[in-house]
Amino acid sequence: MTATKPLTPTQDRRRHKARQTRNALAGAAVELILERGLAATTVEAIAERADVTRRTFSRHFVGKEDAALDFVRGDGDRINALLRARPAGEPPLLAYRRAVRAWLADEENPAHHLRPRMRRLLTLVDAEPALFAAYERIRVDAQEESIRIIAERLGTDDVRDVRPAVVVDAAAGVLTAALRIWARGGSGHDLGAGDLSALVERAYDALISEAATAVAEPPSEQQE
Repeated sequence: MTATKPLTPTQDRRRHKARQTRNALAGAAVELILERGLAATTVEAIAERADVTRRTFSRHFVGKEDAALDFVRGDGDRINALLRARPAGEPPLLAYRRAVRAWLADEENPAHHLRPRMRRLLTLVDAEPALFAAYERIRVDAQEESIRIIAERLGTDDVRDVRPAVVVDAAAGVLTAALRIWARGGSGHDLGAGDLSALVERAYDALISEAATAVAEPPSEQQE
């Protein structure tokens, strides 16, 4: 493996400035969409709110939906980094679950889902087809990377071996379901950060319980 060449001070400053600009654009997109609605929010308005040009916006994002959901991409990257760092001998499903647990427990750099108004944006995803499509594209990209990580952990081929895709689709599906319940307020209650972590744990427990039940079920007789 080739070692990564350290950044020069100039390169480091440029990267930091680019990240600040991207964060400003993403924040402006969220603010405007929640203030005005998706249809009434333009890329030009987002760029103006972030105090950059329309051209600068296009260097970072393909559209307003992509900008507003940049936090989803960032959290997916963090979960994958934590998954990659899990002990090699850990079973894949447990490794993914523990990566998600570490992501939610990180108080120094909290999951973006827990930041102000993100729950409102997540509920809007279900109501706006364009936002939903962008959300699904970002989610699938993150899961594809997770599948590659799991395949490497298993020492297998993610094309011929179904296990990496099955594990990731199941584990990520549990997280998506828990986030959707949390975003909607869960039975009319205002759920906070601790409640989200507990909800995610209950969701994984439910998956394991249902899987165990399915294993215990005798195979159906084949029809002639």
